[in-house]
Amino acid sequence: MKHRNFKTVPRMIFGRGAFDQLDEVLAEQRKSSKDLVVFLVDEIHKDRPLGQRIPKHDQDMLIWLDVTDEPKTTYVDALTEQVQAYCREHNDGNDPVSIIGLGGGSSMDIAKAVALLLTNPGGAALYQGWDLIKNPAVHHVGIPTISGTGAEASRTTVLTGPEKKLGMNSDYTVFDQIIMDPDLVAGVEKNQWFYTGMDCYIHNVEALNGTYINEFARAFGDQSSQLCHEVFLEDHPESEEKLMMASYMGGQSIAYSQVGACHALSYGLSYVLGYHHGIGNCIAFNVLDDFYPEGVATFRKMMEKHNIDLPTNVCANLTDEQMNKMIQVCSGMAPLWDNVYGPSWKEKVTPELLRGLYEKM
Repeated sequence: MKHRNFKTVPRMIFGRGAFDQLDEVLAEQRKSSKDLVVFLVDEIHKDRPLGQRIPKHDQDMLIWLDVTDEPKTTYVDALTEQVQAYCREHNDGNDPVSIIGLGGGSSMDIAKAVALLLTNPGGAALYQGWDLIKNPAVHHVGIPTISGTGAEASRTTVLTGPEKKLGMNSDYTVFDQIIMDPDLVAGVEKNQWFYTGMDCYIHNVEALNGTYINEFARAFGDQSSQLCHEVFLEDHPESEEKLMMASYMGGQSIAYSQVGACHALSYGLSYVLGYHHGIGNCIAFNVLDDFYPEGVATFRKMMEKHNIDLPTNVCANLTDEQMNKMIQVCSGMAPLWDNVYGPSWKEKVTPELLRGLYEKM
């Protein structure tokens, strides 16, 4: 049996106030006065205090990201070209010494993707899949300002392409550095906090109940699940620190296992109807009693405690073309279904099964 040899984030800083060390981290990458850094920052922070704290030097580039929609391959391609043009003008065409992704999962995924495309030719859609990236990325740093996606820990950057929603899954995708500062997540709107946090909770349920489970994944998944219970059911003190660590540990858990049915269904839902990843996962998870009965029951208790009004009947008026596209995207997530059913998953993941699940949403 051959075991997976996977990469984890090599350097990390955790703690309140950690963001203030970003300039010090970047100083290690700057070798000359021309060396520049690119900051890719969720535009929600543009008029907030965090936007004024970005340690931008005169030669650096700052782009405010529009994450209204899930990240698209076309958007990533356009950003990469924008960065390359800036580098030609300000740094003799040399790549940035670092790319910083500051924001939620979408912002961090965009930063990962741009860092990869600066050193790998062609558009992002060429690399949607597993281990298609050939060259190491530019040094890149992830700084979450909301907790749950696990993007800070994962080897994927999830993008919506012309034909599918699928990650650029590669060891080269993993951040070189992450900074986890619980102070940055204060003031997040409640629904967004809940839906994004549930992404972490669902990671754990899918990993712990999957065929890929092993003691490495179980250790991280169990601890992450416990932290989620403390945050979402017990109103535990230090909830920001706890959810930030739950997010990281959930990402570590699936690094050596895999997500499952909920994420597969959510990808189809997001591709056709445009739902953001967190709320899409919640909509899908709420109909998966037959797959994860205990996990779904606890999820509903969490919703009730926090007065979350989850959208329903979202697939009621789909055209046949839309439904078929959702089924196509969902059924294409082979590793996820393998984690649910094992190698014979194709016998069970039929269009009828998927249609029935989407109709329940």
